[in-house]
Amino acid sequence: MTKAKQSSQTLATNRKARHDYLILETLEAGLELCGTEVKSVKNSSVSLAGAFVKVERGEAWLVNLQIPPYEHGNRFNHDPVRPRRVLLHAREIGYLQVQVEKKGNAIVPLRLYLKRGWVKIALGVCRGKTHGDKRATIRERTAEREAARAVARVYR
Repeated sequence: MTKAKQSSQTLATNRKARHDYLILETLEAGLELCGTEVKSVKNSSVSLAGAFVKVERGEAWLVNLQIPPYEHGNRFNHDPVRPRRVLLHAREIGYLQVQVEKKGNAIVPLRLYLKRGWVKIALGVCRGKTHGDKRATIRERTAEREAARAVARVYR
């Protein structure tokens, strides 16, 4: 018996999150979507910019995720910016609640992807970067790029 292929197709990434936040930990979660939302997400027309997760009454909600209405949908199309429930175990939700209550932490979506036909989201427990931290990150990236170029020049 062969093992099923475990491939994941990335539908959207939150590039701004890696710039603005220091990612402390990542989690994988499911999303509760309606039918036209799934079709629209599979067209890769989704925006993670400005989205975040808030925990209320024992449930996690993804707020400000923008999924435009499905263009071939009918009158039952969805609201583009409605809050969507994040599907997690109770202990994971409790853990996220504790992390959010710590000063300066936030839960930010990092990537939206398909895994075995299901829409999944990678969540990051993040702390906001200061201006100096952002500059240090850019400096490190530039130094790595220059080192790689120098090594490539040597081996030409």
